[in-house]
Amino acid sequence: MAEPRVVTAIDVGSSKVVALVGEARADNSSGMPGEFNVIGVGVVPSRGVKRGQIINVNEATAAIREAVDGAERSSGLKITNVIVSISGNHITSQNSQGAVAIGRGDQGVGVEDINHSLESAQAITVPNNREIIHVIPRHFRVDEQDGVRNPIGMLGFRLEVQAHIITGATTAIHNLLKCTSQAQVDVTELVLAPLASAEAVLTSTEREMGAIVVDIGSGTADVAVFIDGAVWHTSCIEVGGSHFTSDLALVLRLPLETAEQIKLSHGHANLADLPADQPFVVAGFGDEQRVSVQRREIAEILQARAEEFFGMVMQEVKRSGYDGLLPAGLVVTGGGSLLPGLRDVARQVTGLPVRMAQPRDLQGLVDSLHSPAYSTGIGLLKWGMHDVVARPSKRRRPSFNIGIGGWLRNLLPGWFA
Repeated sequence: MAEPRVVTAIDVGSSKVVALVGEARADNSSGMPGEFNVIGVGVVPSRGVKRGQIINVNEATAAIREAVDGAERSSGLKITNVIVSISGNHITSQNSQGAVAIGRGDQGVGVEDINHSLESAQAITVPNNREIIHVIPRHFRVDEQDGVRNPIGMLGFRLEVQAHIITGATTAIHNLLKCTSQAQVDVTELVLAPLASAEAVLTSTEREMGAIVVDIGSGTADVAVFIDGAVWHTSCIEVGGSHFTSDLALVLRLPLETAEQIKLSHGHANLADLPADQPFVVAGFGDEQRVSVQRREIAEILQARAEEFFGMVMQEVKRSGYDGLLPAGLVVTGGGSLLPGLRDVARQVTGLPVRMAQPRDLQGLVDSLHSPAYSTGIGLLKWGMHDVVARPSKRRRPSFNIGIGGWLRNLLPGWFA
């Protein structure tokens, strides 16, 4: 009997570390890659991570190890190789073009031609303190035929590729790899968090028509622009859910713990949806000090931050130059998207359709995973499952070079919808 096809993933965030184990479905009658059951879950509060980056190796290592232990206990499997998310303000991206002569004569474009074109696209200036994480094809051109998704087998003399290249700071990358290594797991691939989240929440129609994925984490928010089935732009905004909490703590003069509790229990980002004053009392600073708070005052503070946040998102989208190509609007996910009223503010500020999204079509140990907070973790499993199902005997080396599974996902999006 063949061994179960299993993928393990770790989402290292600023508020929590999530370790997941997914197994390809034995009853996958559809024949579609990427269908799986979640068989292991480990979730622990994050430590040693701030705004997506490691700030304390020992604490982050311990948190990763605890999450892995939890996933091992629930799955009954030993975790050794993992796909890991990466994010933070050190991430940058750019688009590049590569071109090569097609080397197969009358046999048409082959895999080697694809890889050579992507290598050509990587011929950009990368500072010594940065490393390439992803090289993702947007589309190809064979001779005079443009907009080609899958050039395999096409006849021609010249192959061109438009690629999206994502880089990260070498120190941030290797600090993350050091933590996972010390936690006794090997990283087979690093995946940018919003790309993973898009795997979990974005529909094929949104991906084709043009949409903005906004993944609101605790310390930062990640933005990815998808057009014509591929990612065209990625960036990080240095505002996340913790900033909403900090605003409450600062304006109302409350401890951060109290401000977080208020945000979760009484928070609302759209003042227009609230009735008249609804006062309640919370603990403030000092011994037995009580503070009276109005819910509308809380909403005023949160709405101001939300308006600023979505204004920053639109500034980033306009900076990309693709703001007129996104009729599907915003797909908002991540733990920070759980704040009530956020969708209405997003619509008012951006003037675009807005959908609040969580992972779809989950099977297995998923009772706690039906939440936007787990979009990245579930997306990592989907990302890895494509490769395992398509070629179960071959795993990627722990490098940042593009592999066949990476471009295959973008060439043939219909296979993995």
